[in-house]
Amino acid sequence: MTQWFVTGASAGIGREVTEQLLAAGHQVAATARDAGRLDDLAAKYPDQIWTADLDVTDTAAVRAVVTRAFEDLSRIDVVFSNAGRGAVGAAEELTDEAIAEQIAVNMTGPIQLVRAVLPFLRAQGGGRIIQTSTMGAQISGPGASMYHASKWGVEGFLESIIGEVAPFGIGITMVEPGSVRTGFGAALSVAPASPAYAGTPVGRIRQYLDGSGGNLTGTAPGDPARVAAAIITSASVTPAPRRLVLGSDAYQAVHAALSDRLREVEAGLALATSTDFPA
Repeated sequence: MTQWFVTGASAGIGREVTEQLLAAGHQVAATARDAGRLDDLAAKYPDQIWTADLDVTDTAAVRAVVTRAFEDLSRIDVVFSNAGRGAVGAAEELTDEAIAEQIAVNMTGPIQLVRAVLPFLRAQGGGRIIQTSTMGAQISGPGASMYHASKWGVEGFLESIIGEVAPFGIGITMVEPGSVRTGFGAALSVAPASPAYAGTPVGRIRQYLDGSGGNLTGTAPGDPARVAAAIITSASVTPAPRRLVLGSDAYQAVHAALSDRLREVEAGLALATSTDFPA
C-alpha cells in the first residue's frame, strides 16, 4: 500500500487517479476546492481516504493542508499535483484577472505545493512528485497564450529542481497528456471577444467553442482511465521518468514541435559560433 496526496481530486484525471488508487487498496489524501464532491468516495472507502478543502492559489492554505496531511498519515509516498484550469482568448483580450488566475492556478500554486511538501519528503527520506502538465507545455497555439505560459513556466521550475532534490531521494515527473475525455472544456475561462480578432485564428477558435456547448473533449482520443493508470504506474518506476507524453495526439504534436525546434537550432550553428571570440 502506498499513500498519495492529490490536488484537484474531485474531477477529471485527478478523480480517476483517486478512484483507481482507492480501488487498489492505497490510501489517498484527496483535496479539492470543494471536498464535499468527494463524499461518495469517503463513504465507500472510509478507512482509506482523507479529504480537505484546498484552493491551490491560497499559499497559506496549501502549507496548512500539507502539514495536516503529513501529520495525520505519517508518511506520503507520492504527491500528485493535478489542479489546473485553461483560459482562452487573444493576449490583449484577456483581462488582468484572467491572467493572474492562470498564473496562480497553473504555475504559482503548483510551485508553492512543491515547496510545501519538500521538507516532509526530505525528512522521510524520499518520495515522488508528479505534476499534471500538458502537451501544451511543449507546443503552443493562438488563443491560449497564458495557458501555455503557465504550463511552460511550471515545467521550467520542475526541470530546475530535479537536480536539487535528487540527492534526497525525491523524483519528479511531468505528465503531458493530449486531449482527454474529461470535463476540462466546461471549466475554461473565455475572454470577452474583440471584433478585431473575429476573422483571425483566435476568432475561429471562439466560434468552435461557441458551437461545442463546452463539450470540447467528447471525441478526444485520450481515455482518462488509461491515462490515470499510466500515471499511477509511473510512480513505481525508478528512476522517475522526467516526462510522460500520453496520447497519440500528444506524441505526434510534441515530437513535431521538438523536431522543428532542433532543426531551427541546427540551422543557426554558423551564426552561433561566429559570435565567439576568435580562437
